[in-house]
Amino acid sequence: MAVFQVFLSEWKERKVALSRLTRLEVRDDFLHGLRMLKSLQSEHVVRLLGYCEDDNSILTEYHPLGSLSSLEATLNLSKYRSTNTWQHRLQLALGYVAIIDFLHRSPLGTLVMCDSSDLPKTLSQYLLTANFSIVLNDLDALPLVNRSTGALVKCGHRELRGDFVAPEQLWPYGEDVPFHDDLMPAYDEKIDIWKIPDVSSFLLGHVEGSDMVRFHLFDIHKACKSQMPAERPTAQDVLDTYQKVLNLLRDTVTSQTREML
Repeated sequence: MAVFQVFLSEWKERKVALSRLTRLEVRDDFLHGLRMLKSLQSEHVVRLLGYCEDDNSILTEYHPLGSLSSLEATLNLSKYRSTNTWQHRLQLALGYVAIIDFLHRSPLGTLVMCDSSDLPKTLSQYLLTANFSIVLNDLDALPLVNRSTGALVKCGHRELRGDFVAPEQLWPYGEDVPFHDDLMPAYDEKIDIWKIPDVSSFLLGHVEGSDMVRFHLFDIHKACKSQMPAERPTAQDVLDTYQKVLNLLRDTVTSQTREML
């Protein structure tokens, strides 16, 4: 059952998205998401246009291309095929990592992207804008890591499974011990780093040149997949590497083009 009903509406002669809560039992999550939306307004977050707490409604900017889940279908449309290049796709991946870096160094402190238990769920949290950038749209599950007080996080109260989530998010006591939330150890923002290679691989797709990009990102992605969270790079480290790779490959293509002329 959907938590929100989302309506395409008009406000001040512009199209907007009206989201209305349908499950009152998760109103605390709704209010948390609204607080995050108000506090984190930036180029990385969908623009908040208005809200009504009494009506459990939020008004945000409308992005007709939808969530990142629809990226492949969008890029396969004839009007966007010229955008379906490794350069644009790497720029998208860079934008995604920039959002993670923003959350980890936000004005509120270190926030963790908890609505990310699998790839489809993760992609659904982000919107693709008309100029092919990415904005975070779902901010209902952004718990705070506070190192000074030793406060860590847990993403939900259910057992998580699969290779997409970080190793420290998996039940550590084996199948013989039934899962119990009170016994599950907490963790920090490095769970977001673990997931970067998988999200980036989706964003890079399988166009000409994407394997070349993957080759240049191999070392930083290997570091992201370190079993020990402390050994993983920061989001800023990953972002810096992505930017260096983008600059390097752009310069290489430019040089090759000049040599052909």
